[in-house]
Amino acid sequence: MEKYLDKSLTPLERAEDLTDKMTVEEQASQLRYDAPSIKRLNIPAYNWWNEGLHGLARSGVATVFPQAIGLAAMFDEGMVEKAGEIVSLEARAKYNAYVRHEDRDIYKGLTIWSPNVNIFRDPRWGRGQETFGEDPFLTAQNGKAYVRGLQGDGVHLRTAACAKHFAAHSGPEDIRHSFDAEVSLKDLEETYLYAFEELVKDAKTEGIMGAYNRLNGEPSCASAFLMEKLKQWGFDGYFVSDCWAINDFHQHHLVTANAVESAALALKAGCDVNCGCCYQNLLAALEQGLVSREDIRNACVHLMRTRIRLGMLDGETEYDNIPYTLVSCKEHKAAALSCAERSVVLLKNNGILPLKEEKINTLAVIGPNSRSIAALEGNYCGTADRYVTFLEGIQNRFGGRVIYAEGCHLYKDRCSTLAMAGDRLAEALTAAENSDAVILCLGLDPTLEGEEGDTSNEFSSGDKKDLRLPESQRLLAEKIIGTGKPVIMVCASGSAINTGFDPDALLQVWYPGSEGGTALAEILFGDVSPSGKLPVTFYESSDLLPDFTDYSMKNRTYRYAENNVLFPFGYGLTYSRVICGKPEYDGEKAIVSAENIGTVDTEDVIQLYIKDYSENAVPNFSLCGYKRIRLRAGETARVEIPISEKAFTAVDEKGVRKKYGNRFTLYAGTHQPDTLSNELCGNPCLFLNIEK
Repeated sequence: MEKYLDKSLTPLERAEDLTDKMTVEEQASQLRYDAPSIKRLNIPAYNWWNEGLHGLARSGVATVFPQAIGLAAMFDEGMVEKAGEIVSLEARAKYNAYVRHEDRDIYKGLTIWSPNVNIFRDPRWGRGQETFGEDPFLTAQNGKAYVRGLQGDGVHLRTAACAKHFAAHSGPEDIRHSFDAEVSLKDLEETYLYAFEELVKDAKTEGIMGAYNRLNGEPSCASAFLMEKLKQWGFDGYFVSDCWAINDFHQHHLVTANAVESAALALKAGCDVNCGCCYQNLLAALEQGLVSREDIRNACVHLMRTRIRLGMLDGETEYDNIPYTLVSCKEHKAAALSCAERSVVLLKNNGILPLKEEKINTLAVIGPNSRSIAALEGNYCGTADRYVTFLEGIQNRFGGRVIYAEGCHLYKDRCSTLAMAGDRLAEALTAAENSDAVILCLGLDPTLEGEEGDTSNEFSSGDKKDLRLPESQRLLAEKIIGTGKPVIMVCASGSAINTGFDPDALLQVWYPGSEGGTALAEILFGDVSPSGKLPVTFYESSDLLPDFTDYSMKNRTYRYAENNVLFPFGYGLTYSRVICGKPEYDGEKAIVSAENIGTVDTEDVIQLYIKDYSENAVPNFSLCGYKRIRLRAGETARVEIPISEKAFTAVDEKGVRKKYGNRFTLYAGTHQPDTLSNELCGNPCLFLNIEK
């Protein structure tokens, strides 16, 4: 038996043996994302590029979950892990089927370039929808859960997760290929690197993807600083560049003179596989003495180790019999619906919700997102075999009359090019006038926020100019609210929006996936109590935010905010009222009593925040634990939530994390302990002072 086929050896030993059987030309060929076959060694072609942020993406039909920001709003690691598991099962099912047809194309492999654990530091960033929000702890907890779901716990990896984009990457999109993110050592350790370290150390993510930008002068895909961090954390997977990021070295960052030098710089720094075309120059770099044979060999070993861990050379794995019929099956769609239900955040309710069907004969559903599939999907999405739009979900659920009107274009001043501006307003006003209540479906979709080059955004390369609704929608909202009819505003977006209006109720639904319409209808009519929480701060105005290019955390996110907060991180109402008792702490976990004092069964999220009084601590307080619970009306539960020792540490200006003080306050509630949250929710967090 060939040594590289001997399963008694470690994946590294097998990978070294296999790599050493290749010529240097063959080794170099395997460092491309679209690696060719090596027939004499029975190594099939393999394309490393696959996507799965919230469902298997870009490969035909798949289960479509809420976009990552919606998954974060659940504050539910178990459901996030379940979503990752379903992505991996569908990836394996498709891989098994496609390989039988010798189809090894892009988006059909087992290396899933997810999750995105960048920090959503600025609400204008179009790609923030791909993240788990603004908090390092929440991001890390969700990221680790997603990695566990993707990779499984079998003999082989079910799929290989990839944490991206390493590091300090969160806009602006239009200058990302030339931008140098200047970040202090304190902010790096305190915020930007936190989740990456957790995913490497605790979840053993198999992959890391670099970012487009420079970090303090170094290209992120060839940063000695970042590569040393991975070494310190014990990373032993593979490193991949963001797509065509290595070309930026010489084309935009101007740190190299040409593609040969760029390929050499990336390879020697530790970038194993190039998403792009720059590594076609590796042999030229070898001839010029810019890289060594050992540099090429080491990268190839890393890649072969990942393929061996996935079982690609073993002849058979425990996942080979996963059938194609699992893709988008009934059980997977049910999980997507459960996620959508938990992700919706109720921001305002004057008592109109849940709707009382016996008092409503006619509902008007108005707005450009009412029957939009794009507003369900978000970016980096798969294709569902069926979508339930907001309009369809309401039509399916409501027994009375539903009148629909588009109201306006998503962002243009007219829907028909030959018509006058505001050509759908009269229809919308008539629909409202003939209804008992209006469901106003507004917001954005991935054509207005997303990745540069991956969106048709005509404004800011995928980023938002401000936090307002498009002008066409602002005019529609003004007219509809002006009718005096009860208005429930439903906002679909991947980021913070200030709608600028005061409806009777306001629901933030994110991009909720293929089952979004069903989830919305269930919440509107009280079949499900809303229970999502904001994973990002909703600000009043972008004018009061720091400059978009400023990567300092000062006055950004709830941990550092000084003003400008519209709706706080961690905030979200239910149809009931859950209150928490004073927390206890036994040195390892918090113990909190929670009681549903309302009249409706509901899920809610118990949240723990720590206030550190040492000089190096963040200005406000930090999330340090949470747990989603379900309580019947009148029910009381005793909840235990682990608290890591890391929660009691802080970071100094040199980037050193340790315990600096011994005075802390632990808060427990269904929201964060800021003044605005206490006012909005009407039930202040209780607290315990701790000395340790």
